[in-house]
Amino acid sequence: MWRTRRKPIDDADRVIRDPAHSRERTMNRAVKLLAAKPRSVGELRERLLEKLWTDEAIVDAVIEKLKEYNYLDDEQFAKEFAMSKLRQRPQGKRKLQFTMSRKKLDSETVEAAIDDAFDKLPETDLIDRAIEKRLRLKGRPTGREDTKKFYDHLLRQGFDFDLIRRKMSAVGKRIETDAEDQL
Repeated sequence: MWRTRRKPIDDADRVIRDPAHSRERTMNRAVKLLAAKPRSVGELRERLLEKLWTDEAIVDAVIEKLKEYNYLDDEQFAKEFAMSKLRQRPQGKRKLQFTMSRKKLDSETVEAAIDDAFDKLPETDLIDRAIEKRLRLKGRPTGREDTKKFYDHLLRQGFDFDLIRRKMSAVGKRIETDAEDQL
C-alpha cells in the first residue's frame, strides 16, 4: 500500500495547547516509527512534522533525545541499509547510490556506507551472483537480442558497463566451451 505524501504544514496551522503533552506524543510516535523500521534522522523528522500537534522545536528535542539513547545514528543506519540492500538483491554502485539518495542522508555518509558495503561484498562477486541468477531463470542467451537483454538487465541493476562487458565475455567463452564439450 503506497502512502500519499502530505503537503507541508504551515507553522500558522500548528496548534500546540500543552507543550509537555505534545512532546510526549511526538516521542511516542517517533518510537513507533522506529520500531516499524529503521529510519534516518531526515526521514524521521519529516514523518514527525506531518502532525499538527507538534512543531520544529519539539521534533528537534525528541530527535536529540533519541540520539542520546542511540536510537538514531545516520552513519550506522546508512551502513546497515547499504549492506541489507546488497544482500537482498545483487546490484551495482549506481543503483545503490540512487536508492540511498532517497533516504535523506548527507552525501559523505552515503559514500562512506557504500564504500564500506562494497569492501565487504565486492562488486565482482555481486555481478557473478546476478549473472548466475539470470542464467538460472532465463537460460543462456542464444542470439544477439537475448545478449542485449542480458546486458540491459545488468545495466538496470546498476553495474558498470566495463565490468558487465568483461563478465559477459567470460560467460560467452564458458558457453562456447560447454557447447564444444557436448559435441
